[in-house]
Formats: sequence, structure tokens, C-alpha cells
Amino acid sequence: MHVLSVNLARPHAADYTDRDLTGIDKRPATGPVAVAAPGPKGAGGSGLAGDVIGDLRHHGGDDQAVYAYAREDLDGWERELGRELAGGAFGENLTTSGLDVNGALIGERWRIADVLLEVTSPRIPCRTFAGWLQERGWVRRFTEAALPGAYLRVLAPGEIRAGDPVEIMHRPDHDVTVALAFRALTTERELLPRLPAAGTALHPEALAKAEKYAAERAG
Repeated sequence: MHVLSVNLARPHAADYTDRDLTGIDKRPATGPVAVAAPGPKGAGGSGLAGDVIGDLRHHGGDDQAVYAYAREDLDGWERELGRELAGGAFGENLTTSGLDVNGALIGERWRIADVLLEVTSPRIPCRTFAGWLQERGWVRRFTEAALPGAYLRVLAPGEIRAGDPVEIMHRPDHDVTVALAFRALTTERELLPRLPAAGTALHPEALAKAEKYAAERAG
């Protein structure tokens, strides 16, 4: 399990976002990249130095500091879409190899060099993602595939570079995976009551949504 590439934004203006710039176009960095907790959502952006997030309303902050996507899943999309998808093509900061990103548990901890990351939630597709890829019905297709990739928070800062091994340091004692959380938050709301088992490791917005749903059902 290792990092194939560490990807940083090349900001540009686009008509598929209402922000001045989007940072979804990410390209592999050529050297080490500093990683640290960026601060709360709405103020803090990316956890990677030199990266840019255009819409701080919905992206970035401590609980979405780093986004990881597996090269194996990109390869599957390459075959389906009939086009090349380089590292960073999905806007991911870390393109990984040999790591089951969607099967990772919420709260799972990864050590990469001296950086410690914790899995918090799946990526939910948005219109910027769809506009960037320019694939018909992309949000629906991505959602149906349920291969969202994982957001992570930074527990210990440091530097990451391409080629660094990924070591799983901790797997919590529950069954809430990234893929399950994604399905619960999108197409299978009946799964929402299972998410609180992940506790506060889960992104607070997702946890609040799950707890609200469970309360409404109980009431």
C-alpha cells in the first residue's frame, strides 16, 4: 500500500461553479508536500500546502482536509468512460495503490511517513465535479457506483511524497465503511441509523444527519 501521487490544485475559473475559482483540477506534485490540519470548515481550506479549494462552503476544513482515491478505482472508471484519468483527475489529493479506500472504516487511521490521517467520510459528488468531467449524468453514475473515495482529517502533521508507504495503524471496532456511509447519505437512507456506531470519528455533519434521521424514525 503506497501513495502513487500527491496532487495539488491548478486553480481556474469555470462556468460550472458560482465561485471565482475552482481547485478541482489537481496535478501530481514533484516533491514533498507539507500536510497539516487547516482549521474549521468555512475558514480552513485544504490540508495540503499549496493546494486550493474554491468553495469553502462545502469543501475543506479539518474534517475534509485530505481526499484520497484509489488508482484501482480510477482504472475502473477509465475502462467505463474510455478515457485516461491521471492521478488527481477526480480532484483527489492522494492517489493510492493497494489500499481499499472505500472499504476503509470511519475512524481508521493511516500513517504516511510522519503524517497520521483519520478517515472521516465519503466524498459526495457535486455539480463542480460533474462540470469538470463533462460526462453525461455523472452525479448519478458516480452515486450508483458507490466508489466515492475518502476524506480524512490530519491528526499529526508532516510531509507526504509520491512513493510513501501507507500503514494502517488502527481499525475501529464497528462496520461503518466509507462505502456504507456513502450509500446511507445518498441512495439508502435506511442505513443512516448505522452510522452513529462510528462515533465522533464520523464527519460531524454526517453524524448529525444520521442522528436526526434516527430520532425522526423513533418519534
